[in-house]
Amino acid sequence: MRAAVLHEIGQEKLEVLDDIETVGFGPGKVKIRVRATGLCHSDISAMNGVLPQPAPFIPGHEGAGEIVDVGDGVSGLSQGDRVLLCWLPACGVCPACKRGQTQLCLAGFMNAGTPNFQRPGGDVFGFAGTGTFTEEVVVDAGCAVPIPDDVPFDIAALIGCGVTTGLGAAINTADVAAGSSVAVIGCGGVGISAIQGARLKGAAEIVAVDPVASRREAALRFGATEAVSPDELADAKQRITAGEGFDYVFEVVGKSVTARTAYETTRRGGTLCVVGAGAMDDHLQLNMFELFFDEKRILPSMYGGGDVLTSYERAIALWRAGRIDLASMITHRVQLAEINEALDQMRTGTSLRTCIEI
Repeated sequence: MRAAVLHEIGQEKLEVLDDIETVGFGPGKVKIRVRATGLCHSDISAMNGVLPQPAPFIPGHEGAGEIVDVGDGVSGLSQGDRVLLCWLPACGVCPACKRGQTQLCLAGFMNAGTPNFQRPGGDVFGFAGTGTFTEEVVVDAGCAVPIPDDVPFDIAALIGCGVTTGLGAAINTADVAAGSSVAVIGCGGVGISAIQGARLKGAAEIVAVDPVASRREAALRFGATEAVSPDELADAKQRITAGEGFDYVFEVVGKSVTARTAYETTRRGGTLCVVGAGAMDDHLQLNMFELFFDEKRILPSMYGGGDVLTSYERAIALWRAGRIDLASMITHRVQLAEINEALDQMRTGTSLRTCIEI
């Protein structure tokens, strides 16, 4: 079986091998034939060590495909079912799940330390317990979420992570108010989804901030009212808010320097929503006086800040109704053998989302 493998953390390129086998199939598990998977920036963050992940591993966590086998004890799923992969399934019984915060369930993270592939040289892990840059993957049944027949695999893959994360940040976590002003710092796939979410919620002003011109141009097509480079953000703040700051600012980069900029760009009493996944040793500094005096709400948003199954259904309904544009978010398509081209497209910012067709 073919798969793209990172042998050591810090390497920039993946090696496409054909000697990979899935392991772990049995009770409570399903085997999925991956048909499409998106490249998310979190995959690169795991490759370079920003996000913790044992190696060697197969990146990819934003995928969709067909079930080819079902283990004992699995109900509601059958061979041939079309599914998207949920990299953070809810166990339903932990304290977070019982509180209704299923996006904070840690059960899925436990899978990241268990290899679900092997090759002659030894065990191979799947990123975030999945690993979708491969032809087949074995996961817990809870990771396989059925999708309607009218949802293409590439669209379903996007909903599996980036779209759910960005939309949910605006709709669930920040709960953007109609008529408000919004700034989104970082306009890749997740940032574009946050822009679409803010537009759905009725924001009057949506300023997209990104250093890449093509991403700024794309943001305007997806609902931003203005798009600026980082150097132009201060001027936009002055012009649009009379210097007060935006009602909502979304940080979708995952770095302390942009989070600090986002804090300073948020008005007093406004909301800073942290969406980007950053490194454990990258610290955001705030002094105790400004924290008290500014009364800004700082809201981290994990996987869209709400029940992911509900978020999937909402995204599908909005896509069907033409309220969100998902197809146009896929700016590039490659085959698995061309995976390193997709990585280059992500690193240079030339893509919003690259779909790897398997």
